[in-house]
Amino acid sequence: MEVCWDFIQRLGPDMAIKILMCLEDPSDLVRVCSVSSSWRQFVIANGLSKELFICMFPEVSSIAHAIEVKNTIEPVEACPENSTEWECMKRDHRVYAFLARGLTSFTRKDCILEAISASSTDNYPDESIENTLEARDRIEQRASYWSSEGEDDPTVPETLVYKLIAKLCVITEIHVQPFQAFFQYGFPIYSAKAVRFRMGHPRSPIGVGSDSGDEFDTGNESTDSAFIWTYTSPEFPMAQENRLQKFKLPEPVLCIGGIVQVELLGRVQKQEMDNLYYICISHVQVEGRPLSLPFDVEILDPSGRCSLRYCPMAELCSSPTRAPEEGEASEPSRFRTLAASVRGWEHMILNTLLGGGVVIDGHYSGDDSGNDSDDELVA
Repeated sequence: MEVCWDFIQRLGPDMAIKILMCLEDPSDLVRVCSVSSSWRQFVIANGLSKELFICMFPEVSSIAHAIEVKNTIEPVEACPENSTEWECMKRDHRVYAFLARGLTSFTRKDCILEAISASSTDNYPDESIENTLEARDRIEQRASYWSSEGEDDPTVPETLVYKLIAKLCVITEIHVQPFQAFFQYGFPIYSAKAVRFRMGHPRSPIGVGSDSGDEFDTGNESTDSAFIWTYTSPEFPMAQENRLQKFKLPEPVLCIGGIVQVELLGRVQKQEMDNLYYICISHVQVEGRPLSLPFDVEILDPSGRCSLRYCPMAELCSSPTRAPEEGEASEPSRFRTLAASVRGWEHMILNTLLGGGVVIDGHYSGDDSGNDSDDELVA
């Protein structure tokens, strides 16, 4: 009779963990869980989904020990057949698996939602930071760029602050284009000598998130007191060239809080009419992957503790149907129908592999997910 050996039992837990932690794609860990109930139990009991997430995004390693997953709809004690600790482990596993997938499943895109502040502005609002969101260098026969105030000292830095489209984004590179003044003699380029990038979150949950950041645009208020920076990049030299210059970060960075600062270090170009140094930027892009829709994060206090809420039904509820207007077709296009079907099957399959049951008519079926329609993770 042929004997089947379980390699996890054969190798022992320590070696098995080392092998499984060599996986680079969180989807592979999900597939491991689908092999057998014992493998899934091993992955969950050892917190491998969480550990793999920390390996992918080491920025959260300093607060990983404080992470707690809890059910916000119904307490875990409602499941007497399982211990509270085991329920937390399963919920921990699901949230981290979906979180890692949500941060790696999108193609890269420009993640800037809006401009928040500039450390100074020469002619507000004509030379506002808002102009850096426009990819074109001219709008209606007028140059589009941000300009700092003039300085005698070429070492005076400037900063530009932006809000991202999600409070959790994986940032890979940032693009900055200096401005060339074609309307001045010699066509000078007002670049900086170097750039550096910071990422973080507002010091207070009220203010930036409520669209009250206009007061910063004139440069009258320092952003140092408004934001907490959790990541600072190395300095990158900037060329005095009129092109979109791409600065790739040493490794992908998880921006927790959705705020990015572009720090412009050193000035190289004087303006002939006043003999002062300026920095002028025509365009900024922040390339990365935003967190998928079912997740939202809220910064709880200045120390950086955050509440991460996972609501798997949010994506399904985010696109309500509307009645067709006069002249429109009453039936949805085949493409939209197919796309909706594919998304539905994707959710169902992944949810089943993670032990969360199957989504049926807006509800979960399965022994692990009856209470998991809304999970909260506190870091």
